[in-house]
Amino acid sequence: MSDLVVRGATTADGVARDVVIADGRIASSGSGPTYDASGLVVLPGLIDLQVNGVAGIDVTLEPERLWEAAALLPRYGVTAFLPTVITSDPANRAWALASFRSGPPPGWTGAQPLGLHLEGPMIAAARKGAHPEQWLRPPSPDLVARWSREAGVAMATLAPELPGALDVVEQLVRQGVVVSVGHTEADAATVAAAVDRGARALTHLGNAMPPLGGREPGPVGVALGDRRLVAGVIADGHHLHPATLAAYWSALGPDRFLSVTDCTAALGLPDGESRLGDQHVVVSDGTVRLADGTLAGSAASLSQCLGELRNATGCSLAEAVGTCTATPADLLGDASRGRLREDARGDLTIVTPDLEVVATVIGGELVHEAR
Repeated sequence: MSDLVVRGATTADGVARDVVIADGRIASSGSGPTYDASGLVVLPGLIDLQVNGVAGIDVTLEPERLWEAAALLPRYGVTAFLPTVITSDPANRAWALASFRSGPPPGWTGAQPLGLHLEGPMIAAARKGAHPEQWLRPPSPDLVARWSREAGVAMATLAPELPGALDVVEQLVRQGVVVSVGHTEADAATVAAAVDRGARALTHLGNAMPPLGGREPGPVGVALGDRRLVAGVIADGHHLHPATLAAYWSALGPDRFLSVTDCTAALGLPDGESRLGDQHVVVSDGTVRLADGTLAGSAASLSQCLGELRNATGCSLAEAVGTCTATPADLLGDASRGRLREDARGDLTIVTPDLEVVATVIGGELVHEAR
């Protein structure tokens, strides 16, 4: 952990503030190297709970490169994240967990992985999206017996309508895992039953699930109406229409709206071919798609998503930033992240007023600077 003083910045709500970091934590006073942030905005470090890959690295396909991917994320302002493993060969999940538990190599710096997000394999075939069908599996206690927060699993996405899924929800919650409903055909009653059993999130709201209906609201309706739920939203300008984003924002508000990128190995790459797990994908004009046109994650950064969110909703910068700082930290139960308050981790993202990432600080150490 390091010492640093960030001077001359304003916070997301427009208040002039110097941020002092002592021994890796935000402090009321201290000394250390000074970073001149005049004219810039200092934010709590950005947290992304759905990262499939970056810069040609696919976490599902190459789990041994997890820490390499983590080292690249600060250039996009990310200070902590959930490496996301989609439906795949079970050996890939085991490999990713082993890579996470082994820790970073000597001298490593980067965004801190907070545990894995296992998206699948207990999802609905009809809503599998870009997940390979041959690796789908029914829910079972044996499948998730070793999925615990202690073992490195922070979040799991599943379809609650599958036989045995509600019991698995309860089991995962007991094991400390945040359960998210996604890639699902469930009706509203089934989603509500999953929430009663302990599910607390929805994965990429409005994608890979039935649309909101007047008489059958489905997962979308439950997410919008049930205040126990946080909804992950991909505001990349492609997954959701701006009017849909605005409607979601009006219903969820900043405390339940979770901005995620669902970024893939395409983040930071030019248009062309890429990978998402077992699948070949094509990156074109900001989208990532299978050959049949199915959306397969994104090529967007969190700062880009926040810009799209603000354009669609007119929300304030502080409200937008909260969706990928305080909201994910609260969902994971991590009081050390997500806010600029004394004794919080010294994780900062420093941006221009237009949300262009200028610098990223993790534990008081300047790990990325663009200028």
